[in-house]
Amino acid sequence: MRPFVAGNWKMNNGPIRGKAFFEEIKKFPLERAEVVIFPPFITIPYVKKLAEEKGISLGAQNAYWRKEGAFTGEISLEMLIEAGVDYVLVGHSERRNIFGESDEEINLKLKAVLRAGLRPVLCVGENLAEREEGRTREKVRFQLDADLSGIVPTDVIIAYEPIWAIGTGKTATPEQAEEVHAFIKEYLGNVRVIYGGSVKPENAHSLMAQPHVDGVLVGGASLKPASFYDIILAGIKAFEEKG
Repeated sequence: MRPFVAGNWKMNNGPIRGKAFFEEIKKFPLERAEVVIFPPFITIPYVKKLAEEKGISLGAQNAYWRKEGAFTGEISLEMLIEAGVDYVLVGHSERRNIFGESDEEINLKLKAVLRAGLRPVLCVGENLAEREEGRTREKVRFQLDADLSGIVPTDVIIAYEPIWAIGTGKTATPEQAEEVHAFIKEYLGNVRVIYGGSVKPENAHSLMAQPHVDGVLVGGASLKPASFYDIILAGIKAFEEKG
């Protein structure tokens, strides 16, 4: 299995910077990793061809579950398919905490993504208080039960992203990440689980060297081709060592 390395650009890298990123990263060999970039919606059409040339898949950071209608500001799965997207990020902590997405909405989105034939990446994770109170497993189990209700788990990639490590510079230790990843795999069965939360070139190898860590979801470090490539290299090395 190859490492799954995804870059979530969030509200960064519009069409001009997005194209520049792909022009730069095409210099690097990426064949031994499965690489996905989640650009802003507006950037996707501008980088689609460049991504295809490099064997990089594109994902959307969000989607709405309705096919069409008077839903100002939303993007449907049909539109994303036309744009050439393969993956959709669902339930990111920023969507939950800033925009108030509920687990019921996330469940509807997951079902819509799967109906459309796209691959969802579901984000789950605890906040700092829940971590300190020893309720990490309880919180993650609750999210998995609610978000995956009526869904075959093996069709979904799970991204464990402890909220206290998102954009804070703090990172779960490799041992902390491994513990939760092992729990998710034991709870759901044969699923792919990746880690997200202040992933950097400096910690990428130690995270992906863990037995149950199948890859990473990278935020800020995915905005620069060189640092993102260093993370990809770290994943390749870790997976070679794991055999």
